[in-house]
Amino acid sequence: MTNQVTYMDHDQEYTEEYLQGILKSVKSIAMVGASPDKTKFSYGVLRVLHETGYDMIPINPRPGLEEIRGIKVYPSLEAIDRPVDMVEVFRRPEELTEIAKQAVAIGAKVLWGQIGVVNKEAARIAEEGGMQVVMNRCPKIELFRPFWKPKLHLTI
Repeated sequence: MTNQVTYMDHDQEYTEEYLQGILKSVKSIAMVGASPDKTKFSYGVLRVLHETGYDMIPINPRPGLEEIRGIKVYPSLEAIDRPVDMVEVFRRPEELTEIAKQAVAIGAKVLWGQIGVVNKEAARIAEEGGMQVVMNRCPKIELFRPFWKPKLHLTI
């Protein structure tokens, strides 16, 4: 008996329940492309997710880079010495296919491509590996979205 693979259409909007379900279930997040540069978007996302209580695992192969915000940096997903729930990716879309293979290999449950990071082949690899997939979204934004209520009746 083979397992049924569920493929999502990542061109469609994700439901709030899907995104919030992922963010409520994951505890550890490996961030591929984490930067020590405070002006980079990945640094701000790492900071907010860490301060929110996630176990952040920065991934950056730069020689000599040992810590970001006091958190140990790993050179690759394979080098991580503990379970990873989610792999969040701040890399070019063409790099996502190989990262998806690595995420499956380490047993991660979720592959999350940051805003602008979309790769259908990577999504297929991750989904066939039993992972949930999100692309072209930011977990920092999604984490706080339920609290943002547009006030469309206000005049400018």
